[in-house]
Amino acid sequence: MGFSNIMDSNSYLGGPSADPATQALIEARGRVLGPAYRLFYERPVHLVRGIGSHLFDADGVRYLDAYNNVVSVGHCNAHVIAAVTRQMETLNTHTRYLHEGIVDYSRRLLESLSGSGSDGPDQVMYACTGSEANDLALRVAQMHTGARGVIVTADAYHGNTQAVTEISPSLGGAATIGPHVRTVSAPDSYRGGAEVAPRFLAGVQDAIADLQATGHGVSCLIVDTIFASDGIYPDPSVLGPAVAAVRAAGGVFLADEVQPGFGRTGEAMWGFARHGVVPDLVTMGKPMANGLPVAAMAARAGVLEAFATAVPYFNTFGGNPVSMAAAGAVLDVIEDEHLMANSDRIGGALREEISRLVAEHPRIGEVRGSGLYLGVEVVTDRHTASPDRAGAHHLVNAMRERRVLISVCGSHGNVLKVRPPMVFSMADVDWFCTEFAAALADLP
Repeated sequence: MGFSNIMDSNSYLGGPSADPATQALIEARGRVLGPAYRLFYERPVHLVRGIGSHLFDADGVRYLDAYNNVVSVGHCNAHVIAAVTRQMETLNTHTRYLHEGIVDYSRRLLESLSGSGSDGPDQVMYACTGSEANDLALRVAQMHTGARGVIVTADAYHGNTQAVTEISPSLGGAATIGPHVRTVSAPDSYRGGAEVAPRFLAGVQDAIADLQATGHGVSCLIVDTIFASDGIYPDPSVLGPAVAAVRAAGGVFLADEVQPGFGRTGEAMWGFARHGVVPDLVTMGKPMANGLPVAAMAARAGVLEAFATAVPYFNTFGGNPVSMAAAGAVLDVIEDEHLMANSDRIGGALREEISRLVAEHPRIGEVRGSGLYLGVEVVTDRHTASPDRAGAHHLVNAMRERRVLISVCGSHGNVLKVRPPMVFSMADVDWFCTEFAAALADLP
């Protein structure tokens, strides 16, 4: 079985469990789901309940969730549950009938995007997953530009449809990037220093030249604007020049906001806003409805026009009233509970405390991030800055044994990914840091 960086850097690789009931469930899952599915951790966790930023296993043991961005406003959020329940008791159908819910939500969503400028996205289309939204965005970009070439970062992950798998090199295994796709090195600010933005621009310019020379042309540059799967690089200086180069070549900029969107970075509602760029297309998914399957692609009307006038679009479940109710409730909670400010404040405190803990630790190279999206670089030593996949793997599983859930990312699988629900509190920060200090002390 081929190795997938994004799927296998923190996956269960088999072996007996100390708990016979858990082992039986693992084996039953394997029989009915097949081998493609992955579990987390050397000892998988059997979860049965969640509330806020906490989870509980089958034995009632409480865990601190420092990983799940899907439930961005907290597990089992009461306001979201109430909104979904009311709508399910009333009506659930599709978008070929008139309904106020999708119009009202779309207005709110587009208003949140309009802070990027008057020429930002002003129309929106719905799907069920971020993969579908990115697939749709690729079609829109291709019809608008008349070109097919796509530029992505070297360890990007944008989803799992056929078209999106071709622009997701992090999937690895038997999945291959398409002949119309060019990769550029991620803006590694840890090793690139002040040269990170010029190097990223040079990589994009080389990709443009190659796509033009091979007849593909330039359709779009697509990036996750916190570069999550690449290793979490929050430097806001890197995108502006690269986007300008892509547009000069006739392409468009597609901001994948599945990871950094909806206030997670603390500084802005959308990750692209931190970079001071206005995207032509924006995609979003997972956190949009706190776990219900809904996703969206927002676009500038002029970019969408060629596709929208030539191709009728329909997604049976995309934009249904129940999903719109859930998505609207998520916006309510973000606004009413000031979760963007909470991400900024609590994320800053968490980053500061982790930095203090690791200040003298020779195996931790850097702590970086924005809001409640943090990366902790694990290295063999600070002098060489050589990535340490084994060390990161050890820490993730040590934290799991201490009932704190995190994962890893980056091309070498050596960056700890800390990405909790946005309702994380100072008490959660204290819990996390207490266990992280103990895990660090035990790092071989």
